[in-house]
Amino acid sequence: MRTDSTKNSSTASDSTTPLTTPDAVGTDGSRTLRRRLRLRHIVFLGLAYMAPLAVFDTFGIVAEATDGRVPLAYILIFIAVVVTALSYARMSKYYPRAGSAYTYARETINPHVGFMVGWAATLDYLLLPMLNALLAAIYMGAVLPDVPSWVWVISTIVICTVLNLVGVKLAAQVNVILVVVQLVVAAAFIFFAVRNILMGAGGAELTLLPFDPSGVPAGALLGGASLLALSFLGFDAVTTMSEEAVRPTVDIPRAIIIIVISAGVFFIAVTYTMQVLFPDVATVGNIVGASPEIAKYIGGAAFQALFVGGYMFAVLGCGLTQQMSAARLLYAMGRDGMLPSRVFGRINRRTGVPMINILIIAVLASSAMFLDLESAASLINFGAYVAFGAVNLSLILAAYRHLRPAGRIGVWAGYFLPAVGLAINFALWLSLDANAKIVGTIWAVAGFIFLLVRTRAFRAQAPAMAEPELD
Repeated sequence: MRTDSTKNSSTASDSTTPLTTPDAVGTDGSRTLRRRLRLRHIVFLGLAYMAPLAVFDTFGIVAEATDGRVPLAYILIFIAVVVTALSYARMSKYYPRAGSAYTYARETINPHVGFMVGWAATLDYLLLPMLNALLAAIYMGAVLPDVPSWVWVISTIVICTVLNLVGVKLAAQVNVILVVVQLVVAAAFIFFAVRNILMGAGGAELTLLPFDPSGVPAGALLGGASLLALSFLGFDAVTTMSEEAVRPTVDIPRAIIIIVISAGVFFIAVTYTMQVLFPDVATVGNIVGASPEIAKYIGGAAFQALFVGGYMFAVLGCGLTQQMSAARLLYAMGRDGMLPSRVFGRINRRTGVPMINILIIAVLASSAMFLDLESAASLINFGAYVAFGAVNLSLILAAYRHLRPAGRIGVWAGYFLPAVGLAINFALWLSLDANAKIVGTIWAVAGFIFLLVRTRAFRAQAPAMAEPELD
């Protein structure tokens, strides 16, 4: 089962196409991204995109919103993400191309709908590097308050941009180191937290209260869970690596499941220990910056310094993969004619990466110097839930039109599970705050107008893509 990912690809100029090597030339002679990533690289890229330490960013806010039920909120979003991840895994197997939800919706629903899904997902991808740069400024500003925040913003963006311009292989290798450092810091945090619980520090004791839904409004739990979806966005990002994976139809689905399960278990374990130590997060003081204070409480000033340092590794690894994924989403849309191919559909000859797109993302991320963290973060999930819902719907339509599943297992996997995923993601989308939905809708309207003009009121046919071989 294989899709020829080079059909109908835009032709780049000689100055920007990759070298003529076996892994850079398609069967029809057209240029493609180089296949260099193996399963371990893809998994680490996904983990780095999520950043294991990102679990600490939203703990204080969600703990306050859910009255100390952060682990329960993580279980709710974990269920939703697992169902959606299974749909992503199957679709990435049928459509092994860069583009993710955009590609799946184009092929199974409608090319114009696919564009709108890609446009909504682009909001998510474009804002994540910006959000990451803001986090770098906030954490480093807490340690070195005399240094202007824009210094940390620009420094983070420059480092990530340089590594991405060098090439995807180096970026993947660097991320292996970054993720390992994060995991060591996270493991140390869990060790100190568990030790404090066993010692009964502050009256802490093992309890099931963080998983008890009684007394907490369903709307509060859904609202908290919808915010926590940010922690899982890495599994979606790795689908944009399909054209650079050595075995895309095998390793991309495996990586998706490994990433989601590993992350879910880790997030629930970490937040449980934090919640047991601080049932009332208000006692920490600064709700948004609760995690560094908890690190100091459980391990002292030295561990707090290690914790903040590890978090900066997370920021660097996260920014690296976020910029990489955003650039490749723009490349997929440019290659297929949805965006100007001479700008977005070009690959650098020497490095084999979409250089122009990487630089565009860097410029957009620099706007973090002028934005508020809360304002940027509130928009991320709008595009994420649109993409998640579209992938579940795409699997249902692919099953109906091509796969024709038979038997209970086939019907369950092809229709029931993605339908559940579609419903859950719609409920979580409704739980987003009003400002996020307003700005996200404005972004969607702008995309619709662009599409309307580009297709001359839908009289022009959208660029066609190769029909996948489904069996």
